[in-house]
Amino acid sequence: MFKSIRILLAVAAFNDYEIWQMDVKTAFLNGKLEEDVYMTQPEGFETPENAGKICKLQRSIYGLKQASRSWNLRFNDAIKEFGFIRNEDEPCVYKKFSGSIVSFLILQILVKVTGQQLM
Repeated sequence: MFKSIRILLAVAAFNDYEIWQMDVKTAFLNGKLEEDVYMTQPEGFETPENAGKICKLQRSIYGLKQASRSWNLRFNDAIKEFGFIRNEDEPCVYKKFSGSIVSFLILQILVKVTGQQLM
């Protein structure tokens, strides 16, 4: 929830903690598909000998209903390999203890649709 992000940012600002932000522009392209998904060839990529053929996707692409879910599953598996633990109440918040250092990772997905930003 957005209020959880605001609370963590307020605590970090009050205690003068470091805050880092990262933007992944091609995140959804890294999701692996668990089911077979086919699409028509994109305009400009058709060749005369392959006209009318379809493509079987091996990775998710923007616009698929499965794209955000498949990427989130892959991200979750990868971040756990670094020792982060997913919060049960807020599944987009992870924490990691390294000695006396506590790290929080907040995953927020923003999608732009026709110039409007959605959360």
